[in-house]
Amino acid sequence: MVNRIEHIGIAVNNINDANILFEKLLGVPSYKTEKVESENVVTSFFQTGTNKIELLMATNPESPIAKFLEKKGEGIHHIAFDVDDIGAEIARLKNEGFVLINENPKLGADNKMVVFLHPKSTNGVLVELCQEIR
Repeated sequence: MVNRIEHIGIAVNNINDANILFEKLLGVPSYKTEKVESENVVTSFFQTGTNKIELLMATNPESPIAKFLEKKGEGIHHIAFDVDDIGAEIARLKNEGFVLINENPKLGADNKMVVFLHPKSTNGVLVELCQEIR
């Protein structure tokens, strides 16, 4: 079962410039910046209340974020949902007919295991499921 929206991912060309902009916009600094090797990105997280924003910058021209930026430019990349049991959610959603980009959870940013649902099965929205690593 999906618990809540965990974060909204925003693709950016320059993480430093975007950090400055979102710090001004939200009135809080980024609480974490990290490199995610599996996705070839650097991420930066902001939180206000229970709401989180993840900024994503490509570290490799072949990364999914680089390709997204080339096609669509900066902007909302994905919406992430928090789940308690990512394995059970994968099975449930596959049974419901959703198409997964990766069927095996992988290590993502912010201490999470993640999988992505293909936008062709979610009305054009890239959906990420994430489970806190305990």
